[in-house]
Amino acid sequence: MIKYLTAGESHGPELSGIIEGIPAGFEIRKAEIDEILAKRQLKIGAGGRMNVEQDQVSITAGIVNNLTTGGPIAITIKNRDWENWKDKDIDPYLVPRPGHADLAGTVKYNHSDIRHVLERASARETAMRTALGSVCLLILKDLNIDIFGYVASIGSKTIKDIDLSDLVKLRDSKKSSPTMCPNSKSEIEFENEIKIARKKKDTLGGSISVIVRGLPVGLGSYVQYNRKIDGRIAAAFMSVQSVKGVSIGNGIGAHKSFGTEFHDEIFLDNKELLRNTNNSGGIEGGMTTGEDIVVSAYLKPISTTLTPLKSVNLKTKEQVETVYERSDTCSVPRAVPIFETLIAIEVLECLLEKTGGDNKKEIIIRKEKLPGKFIDDFEMENDKWTMRYDL
Repeated sequence: MIKYLTAGESHGPELSGIIEGIPAGFEIRKAEIDEILAKRQLKIGAGGRMNVEQDQVSITAGIVNNLTTGGPIAITIKNRDWENWKDKDIDPYLVPRPGHADLAGTVKYNHSDIRHVLERASARETAMRTALGSVCLLILKDLNIDIFGYVASIGSKTIKDIDLSDLVKLRDSKKSSPTMCPNSKSEIEFENEIKIARKKKDTLGGSISVIVRGLPVGLGSYVQYNRKIDGRIAAAFMSVQSVKGVSIGNGIGAHKSFGTEFHDEIFLDNKELLRNTNNSGGIEGGMTTGEDIVVSAYLKPISTTLTPLKSVNLKTKEQVETVYERSDTCSVPRAVPIFETLIAIEVLECLLEKTGGDNKKEIIIRKEKLPGKFIDDFEMENDKWTMRYDL
């Protein structure tokens, strides 16, 4: 139901995007999207590009007088660095960098200059995806569905002592954190890890966790592989540059547990169905359980390193070392809003599949009537039956 496309090169004049399937009647303000984009421009661990750009959207369709119309939404973001490139004589890029799309992309599209690959493969593209996903994030907020992401690890350091019960408190703590970490002790460790990597002329990866709270039971489906909500979220997260792994709930450690330890038991409390644990990350059988969705993305170290790596010059056919281009030391803190907005797209799409509705009023009415949290929502039969297909 929701489809989107992005276009633009890293050093071209602008990024463009269009998203359709957004219902009418939701208030979306440019300033709110710009505020989300600003979180993607944190300075810690960032390269020189963030000293140039100051991302702000221009909305050219689909949102009129701050309200969604139901039509496709079109957005552009200017690349300020374009001014430094538009009249520049560009040296050919001939040495593919390990870890990048350089080599495979040159082969796939038969380019004679690697720069045509890196211009589009660049993570600069995620600025537009973040902008488009911000529309969905703001709609979900209007529907009392809360999304909160944070940095869970940098290098070998992992966040300690985090209580996920109070997202308001965590959001306040993260707001003042340069590493997007809602724990002051871990924040200091994360900053030190980034400083050490920069001093070593190296790069670092890490992990980001995202929580979605306030969802009804039964979003997604088990009937086809491409309708499973965990598969859709995982695919969206894996599409982000540098991501090499995605975990739902405690999925990474699930293989170490007995089934009786891992699976979230169901309890009845005054007719309400409750869970005491959430190892499944709020998803069972490709559908939401009503508990928090918890998803983690694991990012490799940035591929462009100050310390050269071995490669080959595709023109001279000689063994050489890579040439450094401006890049981040660690992009993990800046990536948090990317994952918050991408999961918003997938969650909103699944919610619209469940509720239907072309406008805010219809969606709110139908969302409030969705069953699944109380025992009286179920009307079960208790008669024996046969599975016949030839009647």
